[in-house]
Parts: sequence; C-alpha cells; structure tokens
Amino acid sequence: MTDASYKATAGFCAWVDRYLNFEKNPKKGIFWLETMRFLCEKLGNPQSSCRCIHVAGSKGKGSISRMIASIVEEYGLSCGIYSSPHIVDFEERISTIHGYFEDCVYKKSTDEVVSCVEGISADEWPGGRQPTWFELVTLYAFCCFRNAGVDFAVYEVGMGGRLDATNVVFPECCCINTIELEHTEYLGDTLELIAGEKAGIIKENVPVVIGWQKDDCVKDVFRKIAGEKKAPVIFAEKEASVSVKGYARQKKDPCVAMEATLKSRFFESDINASLRLLGEFQAKNAVVAALAVKTVFKDISGEQIERGLAKACLPARFEILSAPEPFCGIKSLVLDGAHTVNSVRYTMETFKKVFGDDTAKEKAVLLFACASDKDVEDIAPCFKGSFASVFLTKPGYEKGSDLPRLDKAFESASIEHVLIEDCEKGIKTAFEKASKEKSLLLVTGSFYLVSEVRKLLW
Repeated sequence: MTDASYKATAGFCAWVDRYLNFEKNPKKGIFWLETMRFLCEKLGNPQSSCRCIHVAGSKGKGSISRMIASIVEEYGLSCGIYSSPHIVDFEERISTIHGYFEDCVYKKSTDEVVSCVEGISADEWPGGRQPTWFELVTLYAFCCFRNAGVDFAVYEVGMGGRLDATNVVFPECCCINTIELEHTEYLGDTLELIAGEKAGIIKENVPVVIGWQKDDCVKDVFRKIAGEKKAPVIFAEKEASVSVKGYARQKKDPCVAMEATLKSRFFESDINASLRLLGEFQAKNAVVAALAVKTVFKDISGEQIERGLAKACLPARFEILSAPEPFCGIKSLVLDGAHTVNSVRYTMETFKKVFGDDTAKEKAVLLFACASDKDVEDIAPCFKGSFASVFLTKPGYEKGSDLPRLDKAFESASIEHVLIEDCEKGIKTAFEKASKEKSLLLVTGSFYLVSEVRKLLW
C-alpha cells in the first residue's frame, strides 16, 4: 500500500465511521436493501460495472472468495475481491490477490461516495433511515471496482444473505458454503431459518454451488428455493470428492503446503492442488471455488485451476509465519481467526497434522481470546492436552469479552492457564514464553486478537 492510498482511504474511513457500524455495535432492525438500491441508482449502478460471483455461508466464504479470485486471475481476467473483516488495513476489504489498488482508485471512489451521500437530504432517504457503515463500505467497493476497471469481482456476503448490502449484485454464479447456527438473534434460531437467509442470494436462472452441509434440512431449503427460482443447483459433496495426501514444508520458508486431489465430473481430469490454505476443510472449499469458476468459464483448464489454487492465501487462516524480533526463538507462529466450536476444532486438527500429535511435549504455547458471545464452554475442551502453556486475554480493545466466564470455562476443562486482562501484555507474555522455550505458538479465537498481534509486532 502506498502512502497516498493510505491517505485516500483514511479520509473515507474517518468519514464513514460517523455511521452505524454493526461490526462494532450490533443492532436489530437495520437490514433491508432499499437504501442500497437507492444509493446504487444515484451513482449510476456501479455494482453492474463488471461480472461477478457472490459467496455466502457461515464458514469458509473468505477462503472460497480468495480461491475464486486467484483462479479467475489465472484465467486471464483482473479480479477484485470484497471481503470482511480486515485484519490490519482497511484496504484488505477492497483489493485483489496482488494487493491494493492504486491511490487514485480509492481517492476517486471516496469523492464519488461522499459527494453522493452528503448531497441527499434527510427526507430523501428510503424509510427515513440513513445508511449504515457496511452499506457505505459496500457502495465504496462497487465504485472502486468500477474505477479500477476490473473485469470480474468476487463479493463475500457480510452477514446472512437475503438482506445483506451485497445482495444488489446480479452474479453469474452464487456459492453458499457450510451453514452453522450463528447470529441467531438476527438470522433466526434454527438451521432452516439461517439457510433461508443465506439462500436469499440465489437469483433467477443463476447457477448456485452448495458447499458441504451436515444437515439434510439445510439441503432441503436450498433445493426448494433454487427450484422456485429455476436456478441450477450443484451440491459439491454429491458432485465431487477430495482426498488430502499430506503436508509439505517449503524449503527456507515457514509456509506449509497441503497436497490434495479434487475429483468431479465437471472437471476434464483430476485437479491436483497444492494449497497454501491449510486444513482438510480448505480442500472442500477449493472444490466449491473450482466448481463455481468452472460454471462461469467452461473452457478454463485444469492447469489454470491448479495454479490459481496454489497462489490463493488469506491472512489469519492458519497462517504460518516467522516470528518478528525480538521473538525469533519461536519455532513456528500460527495466526488463525477461528472463533466457533467447529472452526476451532478444524484449527486444532490441522495444528496436530502439521506439527504432530504430541505438541504439548514440544512445549507448545496457546494465546486465546474471544468475544463475549462465543460458546467458550464448548471451545475450551478443544485445546486440552495440546499445550504446555496457555494464556488467555481480551480480543483487542474494540470487541467486548467476558474474562470471568473465559477463565471459568478453561478451569472447567481442567486446562491450566494464565489470565491476563490487558491485551497488549497478554500478547507480549505469550510471545516471550514461546520464544524462550523455542516452541510453537498458536494465536486463535478472534480476528480482533490476530489484528492486535499484527499491529503490535509488525
């Protein structure tokens, strides 16, 4: 990122922070599409400036979006990615697989959005409601992609789908990945209700790729809604299979690659993928991404898909790094934003497969924090027996946490731990311990915690 692009986006961020931000201040009754349609029309419908794929799901949508964009680039098209949250830089939300856009793109888009919104009188807003932070950031992304002149875009849903601000695009394919109980106060308290909200992105006659689902009731919802909209539906677990061969450490590089084979009748031959996004669930995500791109670009080759998958990476998704000074004694550092029971289980499965089952004997260190709304009583047992030292703290300064409850959950799981209320002190203590012991360090539980680690140490 250039200094100029930072200044351009900093101006937008300072302006947009005046509006309601659901990520920081969750509030019911703010979701509808009329405001987005109104704003898009005011700006000449920037959401229609390029072809796109729309991605929803409780888990994996960020990884799938990144994989799709990487494959599309290998096909020869420039591709923008709209995703959330960002770990350090706001520009992470609106970027490409190669990095951020030129400063002029962000600056021009800032001018367009600010001028448009500030020129609208109070009585003009649909329903008398001002736009939210996420709606304005989504509008900003549409303008950035138009001003950058990208050929294609991948839009990751923020939350739900049916009433999400991104759901004003008309994609050439939709993807809906694994569904879990999440945001129940906003999306509904059953899997069927949540699936119905996610299925709201399905469009008339537009193909939809469905990722692996545990529950038949979820699949039934997707079949019903896709049928009503005459949308061809591809269930990845029915139409494809994956096999993970193992993990290979890269020479002179902390990174590890996962070798996997993807099979489907939609592929001319097997896809032999070398993935930088680790975990068997990522191989399944790769299938969803490959099927989506193949649906749109039927002439794409297996080699292009393989190259795209090999280049796809995403911060804080089992990201293996070399620790910075003065913590160079750390054997391997893993940053992962897992924050649900299932995602933490997947993280621990991958941790043991990459580094070996007996990580406790290697004096592995865990730094964990989570938001107050997480099922920490079910999450804590996932770590039992795998770490010699466990440090608990807050997930940064922007996200609420319940430290007494966190403390009690790890105590109930019979996991010895140290509770450090101050996030910065907790980070430094865990890093000092891992460096002194020359051991592994896993940082997980919250994207906000990972963000604090990056801002503090890099």
